[in-house]
Amino acid sequence: MSGVPDRLLYRVPEACELLSLSRSRVFELLRSGELRSVKQGRTRLIPKSALVAFVASLDEQAA
Repeated sequence: MSGVPDRLLYRVPEACELLSLSRSRVFELLRSGELRSVKQGRTRLIPKSALVAFVASLDEQAA
């Protein structure tokens, strides 16, 4: 994730940009449990570790 601020939590639009996925696809992944998230108040946040784990799972599926 070079060129991106290194933070622990990302908002959904930021995660969409990082993953190059649409908003609806990210919410679909959240609903299915393929991508983990946490909620702080009314804000849905995606931990950096969840993004890394999701990308790793894609890499494993491709192998």
